[in-house]
Amino acid sequence: MLQTGTLRRTALPAMIIALGFSALGAGMNVARAMDHKGEKADIVETAVAAGNFKTLAAALEAAGLVETLKGDGPFTVFAPTDAAFAKLPAGTVQSLLEPGNRDKLTAILTYHVVPGKVLAADVVKLDSAKTVNGESVEIDASSGRVKVDGATVTAADIVASNGVIHVIDTVIMP
Repeated sequence: MLQTGTLRRTALPAMIIALGFSALGAGMNVARAMDHKGEKADIVETAVAAGNFKTLAAALEAAGLVETLKGDGPFTVFAPTDAAFAKLPAGTVQSLLEPGNRDKLTAILTYHVVPGKVLAADVVKLDSAKTVNGESVEIDASSGRVKVDGATVTAADIVASNGVIHVIDTVIMP
């Protein structure tokens, strides 16, 4: 079961919101994703519709997390793109997708998920957030770009029916 963590907040200028999330939706078609009934899509459907989260989708399937992220939520997902997964050392993704590594893969993927719906305006006020796997990610918006454990948020506030996606450029590790 997902546990809601305590989010520590720090005050940051409103300008960081504009600077840190200026790429909002840039090149992303996911904000308009709809399910087959014409309703707003869930997090998984939204990511799949974007086309640049194929590795994430395969990893969610291998870890058995698809149904969880299609559930009621709400969830906040810091979603690494295919290019982010490609930055990992050769063979890492293939190894993680093997059935014997399911627990490790699950730990990594749930490290990318925060319980609740945390929009960009809230993310920039945080210095950390507790993830579904129980560990906290560090959030830094002091440089005008929002970083989560060193990964840069490249698109934010992609709203789904059961939460929100913030796209990151690097796979973060617990």
